[in-house]
Amino acid sequence: MSHSPIPKALSTFLKHRVNALLIGGQACILYGAAEFSRDIDLAVMISLENLENLRAALDELLAKRIFVPELSYEVLTKGHACHFRCQREDIAGLRIDIIGKMRGVDPFPELWKRREDIELPQIGKVAVMGLVDLVKAKKTQRDKDWPMIRRLIEADIYKRSTHPSREKICFWLAECRTPELLVSLATKYPKITSNMVMTRPLLRAALNSNQEEVQKLLRDEEDKERVLDQQYWAPLKAEIEKWRHQNILNGIMTKQW
Repeated sequence: MSHSPIPKALSTFLKHRVNALLIGGQACILYGAAEFSRDIDLAVMISLENLENLRAALDELLAKRIFVPELSYEVLTKGHACHFRCQREDIAGLRIDIIGKMRGVDPFPELWKRREDIELPQIGKVAVMGLVDLVKAKKTQRDKDWPMIRRLIEADIYKRSTHPSREKICFWLAECRTPELLVSLATKYPKITSNMVMTRPLLRAALNSNQEEVQKLLRDEEDKERVLDQQYWAPLKAEIEKWRHQNILNGIMTKQW
């Protein structure tokens, strides 16, 4: 981040006391799953006071809305994302995406309790979405998110492979998406794995060291999550299209007048 505009933008959100969690690509980088990203993705507390602070920070950054919808309490409560592009000279072009509600994860107050406060140079402590929640949030219909989940878990396993807690082992077994690693975990922790078969059936194949079957069942898991994500976003996308159409009509009416 040292040669990017991101530290200045994050510092501005901290300055205005925006209650927000860093998510997306920047959070993945901090957890050791390298990803090239020039954007900032934030999950925010949906409250009138926090929205005032958020708007003040966006104003200081000269952030202009680039897509529908407009930032509002109602929009965030419904689960829409709001998108901005910074115009201020020292951070020009930086994109900021704001969301208040996500599929598959708990409401913001619960996410906030499980956050990681990470000390960053030039910035200070930045609140980052907890790894468990970040992995859940990444289970989308987007192709790029699934390899990122795999890298997040791999990085966590390699960092904490010595004397991991039972809670950590259970997390790995529940979310790991690398067949050879799942087989290795099942071999190393057979009792814990057996206890989790009911909640994640593919672990039976991992206990049997059947990597081919594990790979197939991982694809089935992914396909189911993609469908759920598509179903979740379908009414939201329809509403966005309605707003876009209304904006076009408003523009035509304005020109006529």
